[in-house]
Amino acid sequence: MGHRHATRSGALLLAGLIPLLGQATTQSLNYGDFSSVAGLQLNGNAAQQGSKLTLTPATTYQSGSAFSSAPITLTADASFSSSFSFEILNRGGLGGGADGLVFVVQTNANNVGGSGGGIGYAGITNSVGVEFDTYDNGEYGGSNHVGVDLNGSVNSVASTAPLTPDFDNGEKWYAWVDYNGSTKNLAVRWSQSSSRPAAAGLSYTVDLPAVLGSSNAYVGFTSGTGAGWGEHNLLSWAFVNEYQE
Repeated sequence: MGHRHATRSGALLLAGLIPLLGQATTQSLNYGDFSSVAGLQLNGNAAQQGSKLTLTPATTYQSGSAFSSAPITLTADASFSSSFSFEILNRGGLGGGADGLVFVVQTNANNVGGSGGGIGYAGITNSVGVEFDTYDNGEYGGSNHVGVDLNGSVNSVASTAPLTPDFDNGEKWYAWVDYNGSTKNLAVRWSQSSSRPAAAGLSYTVDLPAVLGSSNAYVGFTSGTGAGWGEHNLLSWAFVNEYQE
């Protein structure tokens, strides 16, 4: 997969290639930054700030989400690859910051979002979410972990142990999420370097087509704050509806 970060400033690419042998048309989203948010639906407290997409400002009880304004058709095995970069600034309040952000693939709508420990993801059925959690709600992994969530539950089906440094340390983070429909493996990587780690930091086997129940999915991000807060910013994002190793 290599450096699959967007390379065109503020650019959206929805590419349709001629299907071969019955394969689904390739579609991709490509934002080198968010100086343009064309093709995205922003909800709740989400807002464009210069070249950043702010999911929540750094204040109490905020919620925001950003999803593709139109659904993307996934391949028959639901494979996809995505990479993005983010930062969480100005953490404060209860627990010294909260609550994190979630990368989401879901088939319901492009206008979901909720505050607090639900991280804007709770209640979204027919979905898979990868959470970058920054607050300890008593779950495994504590106040700084990565987890895989299904069907709107933030009780992760897979989670890392507590991680250091904190995701809300004010610095830039890079993440890669890949689903290989042939092996049913969902793999998550993260780093403070733009170089994609060779090994996944978290993997989970899941029948994603069965979870989603549809081949048309909205893709994007959610975030929430509660009595603790942080400014959750997306800096770049790329997504393609096929697995790219």
